[in-house]
Formats: sequence, C-alpha cells, structure tokens
Amino acid sequence: MPSPLISTSELAAIINDPNLVIVDTRHDLMNPSIGRDAYAAGHIPGAIYLSIDEDMSAAKTGKNGRHPLPTPEAFAVTLGAKGISNASKVVVYDQGSAMFVGRLWWMLRWLGHDNVYVLDGGIAQWVKEGRSTETKTNVLPATTFTASPRDEMRVTAEQTQAALATPQRRILDARAAERYRGEVEPVDPVAGHIPGAFNRAFPNNLRDGVYKPADELRAEFEALLAGRKPEELIHQCGSGVSALANMIAMEHAGLSGSKLYAGSWSEWCTDASRPVAKA
Repeated sequence: MPSPLISTSELAAIINDPNLVIVDTRHDLMNPSIGRDAYAAGHIPGAIYLSIDEDMSAAKTGKNGRHPLPTPEAFAVTLGAKGISNASKVVVYDQGSAMFVGRLWWMLRWLGHDNVYVLDGGIAQWVKEGRSTETKTNVLPATTFTASPRDEMRVTAEQTQAALATPQRRILDARAAERYRGEVEPVDPVAGHIPGAFNRAFPNNLRDGVYKPADELRAEFEALLAGRKPEELIHQCGSGVSALANMIAMEHAGLSGSKLYAGSWSEWCTDASRPVAKA
C-alpha cells in the first residue's frame, strides 16, 4: 500500500483535478461547533466540510461510545449526498494536530475506498507555507457511493476483551499519558485504561507539525510490536478517532493491517463488568 500521506505541495499540484474532493474535518471535543466555524473563516480552496459528530457518527445510546460508527449503508448515503463517489480521489485534513483527520480516512477505507489521503500537517501547514484559502461554502453535486465493507479492519468490545487473554495481541492507547494513567478524565465518566494496553500518545507521531519520516516511525512501532505482526495490534483512544493517527503512522511506515476498536474507552467504560486499570 502507498503512504496514506499527501504533502501540501502534492495537493497544490492536483488541486484542479475534477475527480479530487478535499474534505475539511476540523473538530474540537469540548466545542464541536469550532470546526464548522473554522471552515467558514477560511479553508483550502474547493474543500467541503464534514462533521465528525453530524456526518461521521451514528446516534449515541449511552453504551456505544461518543462517536459510534454508522452502518456502512448509512454512511454510503452520506458520502453520496456530499458529492463523494467511488471515482473520487479524497484528501482529508484537520487543523494540523492529526487528532481528527484519521476518522474519514479510515471510514472510507473501511467502506472499500483506497483512493483517500491525509494532508500531512493539515491546514496549519498549508497556511504556514503561504498558500491561499477561501471562505465560500462549497457544495458538490450529489452522487452515489457504493460500499464494500471490510469488517476485518475493526474489532468489537468483545473481541478487544478477548485479546486481553491473548499474549500475541497488543492494544495501543493513543490518549495523553495522564488520561491513560487515570489521573484525569475530562471527557468520559470513568478514568483509567484497558488493562494491558500500552500507551503511545498520538502527537508522538509528529515533528514540527508533520509526520516523522517513515523509517523512524517503523523503528518506533516495531519496538512496540515486539515481534508481533501489525494485524495483531488493536488501536484505541477515547472514541476511536485520535487512535487513527497511530494507524496512519504505521501505514506510512509500511506496517499495514492493524485494527481499530472504534468504540474505544468511551464505550469500554460504560460496562462495569469490563476491567479498568490505572497507573
């Protein structure tokens, strides 16, 4: 698989491609309106906006986490309505933190669409380089997207719990270290982490606002894998979003096949029968 990353210069070179769809996915967990407001204030020319809460999540039940996945069929309808088809080349960006951009990248791949890339450095890198932005709201003509789901890319809470008793599996928590240790919990009702999970906070993949070189990331993740295959690693975070920065880093490093526990901690901690660890 090619790298999931596209540079700002590479995007600038293809920005007039009629099959290109640029998607702004900026977000803020504590103030979800910030993403849409930031888009209105200025975005990459031609970009449309998709909300993690409104466009990329199903209804919350109180037991399925903060950003539950919609069904493939429902999300395919959303993609078509937004103007994304199976023929589209999609470039996704966020504010540059890498915290949110992975959601749409992963969901498109989950639905069988590999022609999707993450803008390395996000809009922060784009603006830093003096590239132009616009404020008009872009709306693409509706089209059709046909989903071909790859459910092997994800695991459930039950499969994640079963992995606790399987030494060959490894769980990687992408949250900040203090949240992982259970010292603070600003978002979810219970503090702590899944027992046995390792911690790699997602910003560790970046340097100067962009992803580290592939060979450096490969060495770091191979140390975490400790001889395991990439497909034996399960990514999780608070709600299955920021964990994808670790998956993107692995894919960029040529370590393909790791899985996502999409419900992540926000789903895990709603069931008191599931174990919790601290420190």
